[in-house]
Amino acid sequence: MAGHGEPPEGTPEGLPAGGEDEYRSVVFDESFVRAARLQEYSAQERMGDHAQAVRDRPARAAYERAGSRGRSSTKQALLLVLLVVLAFGTAIYLGVRHPYQPPPATRAQPLRMTVVPLAPDGRVPGGEPDGLFARSPAAQFRAGAAGIGLPPARRTAHFSESQVMAALTIVKDYLVESSLDPDVLTGRSVRPVRILLDPDQLAQFDRSMDGSAHDGRHAATGWLVRFDPAEVELAGSKTRVRGGLRVEEVGADSLEVTSDHTFVYALRPTGSDARPQADGASLFTVRRELHFRLDRDDLRMRRTELLVSYVQAGPQACSADVAGHLRPVLAGQQASTGGPAGTDPYATGRATAALCGALAPATVPRPPDRP
Repeated sequence: MAGHGEPPEGTPEGLPAGGEDEYRSVVFDESFVRAARLQEYSAQERMGDHAQAVRDRPARAAYERAGSRGRSSTKQALLLVLLVVLAFGTAIYLGVRHPYQPPPATRAQPLRMTVVPLAPDGRVPGGEPDGLFARSPAAQFRAGAAGIGLPPARRTAHFSESQVMAALTIVKDYLVESSLDPDVLTGRSVRPVRILLDPDQLAQFDRSMDGSAHDGRHAATGWLVRFDPAEVELAGSKTRVRGGLRVEEVGADSLEVTSDHTFVYALRPTGSDARPQADGASLFTVRRELHFRLDRDDLRMRRTELLVSYVQAGPQACSADVAGHLRPVLAGQQASTGGPAGTDPYATGRATAALCGALAPATVPRPPDRP
């Protein structure tokens, strides 16, 4: 006798034994049923006229699933934003607190300067400027800025060739403005020099211009060449110049440039006839040895730090006050016989001992050849 629920003739051949096994591969779990969009009417509901076999289920379940997915996505987005904020904050903190930050930029050092007047031996020869130059050691010097040549620029361990050339060019600009600019030489302006200096040195520079002193720090003539316009003026011929520049790296962040140039000026008394005279002009020689330092900011801003200034200038009297202006002994004049200004060793405060040298006879223009 066939078992309960089986066909009277038994299970057909080729089919699995047992009714449940026949549908084992098709499983409708609870979540699948709840997710169905169509629902079959009950038997009683289908007895009505024209009743449909199925109906649409409310979309609540779909909404619930969509809401669940939306809430999950929102949580993930918030978590991602939080991670980004934390990473950004950590980067800022490490950037501020990192123990290997580069050291802060050092301030420029005050300029140390020495100005030495050179006293002539006897009367200063005079003449026409071009003739004086031709009979002096400056005969082979070049005129004006052409006498300040630049050496070949070669890269260093930490600076490129272009950076080295920039350092040399800045120093040349300083030499031109402080030694050859007519407005600077005659005391009408200091701005062309000032704008080339490191900002940390501007206070010292301004004090030197406004209140010059023989203290090794505040002589205007340590920064630039300047004559008193009430006493002398340029004779019209271009200044003769000769010298050189040397550059070297003194650290991973700075270059040092040394300049050593001799400038020879043709001067005459203020208010004299502008026409050339046989004895109206005289020569005045200034040797300037300057030491500059330039860091990367200076190269970018086209400025420099002047470290040391050593100046020899003559003919001048040893007793002349040369802190504010150079004071030439002009054609036909003779320096006073007195030595340097007196120094009081009992005075307190900064020492201001004067220095003076003798102008070598070979530097004086030769007398003109007799016909």
